[in-house]
Amino acid sequence: MDAQNLAIQVHGLQKSYRKLQVLKGVDFDVARGSIFALLGSNGAGKTTIVRILTTLLKPDAGTTHVDGFDVVSQPARVRESISLTGQFAAVDEILTGRENLVMIAQLRHVKSAGTVADDLLERFGLADAARRRVSTYSGGMRRRLDIAMSLIGDPRIIFLDEPTNGLDPEGRIEVWQMVQNLAEGGTTVFLTTQYLDEAEKLADWIAILHEGTIIESGTLEDLRKLVPPAKIEYVERQPSLEEIFLAIVGSDKKAQR
Repeated sequence: MDAQNLAIQVHGLQKSYRKLQVLKGVDFDVARGSIFALLGSNGAGKTTIVRILTTLLKPDAGTTHVDGFDVVSQPARVRESISLTGQFAAVDEILTGRENLVMIAQLRHVKSAGTVADDLLERFGLADAARRRVSTYSGGMRRRLDIAMSLIGDPRIIFLDEPTNGLDPEGRIEVWQMVQNLAEGGTTVFLTTQYLDEAEKLADWIAILHEGTIIESGTLEDLRKLVPPAKIEYVERQPSLEEIFLAIVGSDKKAQR
């Protein structure tokens, strides 16, 4: 793919914490306007990759470009292009939903902060709760507000690190809809998750991170081809992403024994 059509380029990425090598040469590209899902177990290195790509952590080796800018030598330009939403909603519970948005807009020196806040509240289905304290919001509403706050300034790329962590099924579905809406609007979404059904539902491209490297990547259909054909019982059933993940990671572990 042409480099101009890539939002993120990662090649040979390495990172160690003292004697523990977390990333052992990670390679992947992310197309603009797509939803890219990075899958991996706890400790696989997903958050380390996100921290490097968002300029919060320096790599030991490799090259990383976000929105065409080098993460190491041009961190300020990278930060102008991105937004990061962590595993837990970073909202002020004492303030109302609208006050949270206005505060962030003012901190980012966005003109017409009130108008921007009102537009985002409407876009994310929070207009009716705009003047309620966030402490009264459900988990799904808080996460929607958190994502809305991250969009102030119109970032071209948004990083969502475990965005539905701790949410109930209804809250997860709400966030899924928001993520799909973002991509439809042209925003590139980089998603890390442990929930395989989440990646199966949302992602245009999936990469599986295991023991510090990307061991497989592709569309869901690409990954389905890596496991045996669907068994014919009463009906033909395609393997789920969970079955694909376990087959790939399991076979990799066996090969290393």
